Amino acid sequence: MADEPPPPRTRVVLGDAAARRRPADPARTDLTEQTPVGEALVKGLVRAQLALALRLSLVVAAGLGALPLLFAVAPAVGHARVFGMNLPWLLLGVLSFPFLVLVGAAYVHWAERNEQDFTAVIRRPER
Repeated sequence: MADEPPPPRTRVVLGDAAARRRPADPARTDLTEQTPVGEALVKGLVRAQLALALRLSLVVAAGLGALPLLFAVAPAVGHARVFGMNLPWLLLGVLSFPFLVLVGAAYVHWAERNEQDFTAVIRRPER
């Protein structure tokens, strides 16, 4: 056994594997290489998410901000009692939390939809 020659060397080339791979998706390439097209796609997603956040912030500000204004303009509403509680305490102290949770859930749902739309644009086959 000591007299047997070693097995011949085998050359491993990674270029062969790279040549067999299918061509990359141009949109994904734009994103990974941060080309101007990829930057525009990402900026569009960021802009859509920001617009959604601002719209829902306005909903929260209008919804919760209008209540103290209502109580100041119509003091009788501010002194009303519902279920043994003052209406302002009920609205601002109890019902505001479910309102905020619903707005948050809506934001998550619509933000995920924006991301799915973005992903669909990226994965869209070229025409």
